[in-house]
Parts: sequence; C-alpha cells; structure tokens
Amino acid sequence: MCKISVVTICFNNLEELKRTCSSVDKQTETPYEHWIIDGSKSNDIYNWLSSISQPSYRKWICEPDKGIADAFNKGIQQSTGEVVQLLNAADEYATDDVLAMVAKTFDSDERFQWLTGKIYMTRVGSKVLVGKTFDPKKLYRGMRSVSHPTWFVKKIVYDELGNYDLRYKIAMDYDMMCRLKNHKAAFLDFPLVDFDDSGISTQNYLAALKETKTVYQSHFGYSLKMELWQMRLRLLHWLQKTTFGKFLFSVKRKLGLENF
Repeated sequence: MCKISVVTICFNNLEELKRTCSSVDKQTETPYEHWIIDGSKSNDIYNWLSSISQPSYRKWICEPDKGIADAFNKGIQQSTGEVVQLLNAADEYATDDVLAMVAKTFDSDERFQWLTGKIYMTRVGSKVLVGKTFDPKKLYRGMRSVSHPTWFVKKIVYDELGNYDLRYKIAMDYDMMCRLKNHKAAFLDFPLVDFDDSGISTQNYLAALKETKTVYQSHFGYSLKMELWQMRLRLLHWLQKTTFGKFLFSVKRKLGLENF
C-alpha cells in the first residue's frame, strides 16, 4: 500500500494534540510516519512527546515557527511518504479505516495526484456532513465544498507546486488549492475527518473571506461570481446568528440540503 505521511501542526494545545494522536493510532492501517510540528511557547507538548512511549512512526519538531503556513511547510519538507495529509491538532478521523481506504484509492489508479472526501463540521450549533467533488470551475466559492483536513496530496505534487505561501495567515490552503486545480483528484463519498471548529478560519470568518478574495484575484483576476458568492456568504453568516436564521437552517437540514 502507498506510504502516507500525516502532519499535525500544533501550538499550545496539548489536550487537542492528544485527541488527534489517539485518532491516528486507532487506524487499522497506521501511517508510514506521523510528524508533529510544534511551535508552542511552552514545553508542555515537547515534554509529553518525550516522556510518553510513542509509536515508532511518530516524530516531532518543537521549535518556533512563522505561523501556520511555515508549520505546514516544515511538515511537508520532513515527510518521506508518497502521500501527505495535514491533520491539525484537535481534528480526528471519522472512522478507523480512513487511511486504509485512502491508500487503496491511490493504489487503484496511479493518475490520482490528490484526494478529498467528506467532513463533519459544525454549522449553526449542529454537526453536519459536507463535502463535494473538487470542481476547478467553482474555485470562486472558496473552500466551501473541499475542506483542507480531507486533502491527501502526493509528495511529488507538493515538490512541484512549492511551499504554502507565508504571506497568507488564513487562506494559505485555498491558495494551494488554486495551484492544484489542474491535477487529477479523487473524491471519497464518505466522511474522512471530524473537524474541530475552533481554528482561525472559523473564528475569523469574515477575515478569511477577505483573504480568500485576495488569493483568488492573484490567480484569476476580478470575478463577479466571487463578489456575489461572498455577498451571499456574509449574509448567511449574519443570518445564522439570528433566531430566524437558525430556524431556516433547521429546515434546510431536514430537507437534506446542508451540503448546498
């Protein structure tokens, strides 16, 4: 089976890292390697990694970094597997056979250069399952349907495309997706990851939209479709904070439309 390197970045969040490591260790097919990239200001994570018996595939770097993109780049550069996944601290696999299914998919067709799948996310206080096949024609929608924790990308593709851009503090994954648009992708129509919604892109949603727009325009120029789509997202963002908005979303869920 293809060798999968899992990269987990973390920052002062030991308990969240423990959950992610436990999820990795429960996989029926464990990874070829699991890199922990720790940029914490405290020694809590380093002490835990060093003092507790860890699986042979777990490796770590504990040192300051220049932010999320820099941590991603460190992990990818250290990885020696054929495929790399970025599974942040606090995120967990949806089932115990995710890595086995991903490896099987890559082994089934060597033309696949990256892979995505569905993800559990929290929207309006409820957990929903979302995710669609990557469509480069819908990049104006941002990361709406293709979530970064479900990405499994061949190392040679990262070598070709280069590093995550340190200029971006939130939308560095979207920038990479814009660069991935011409690479053949597979889609697994079942949940791969249970996403933790306490990250920067969720907590700074409007700032994330703004940076996504900047990234899109750097690749493709002005887009009226993106302007209208982001107007829709901003409206939904504010509406979902209201009682009426929460009611509308509950109706949407009952109709099975949460993935639209």
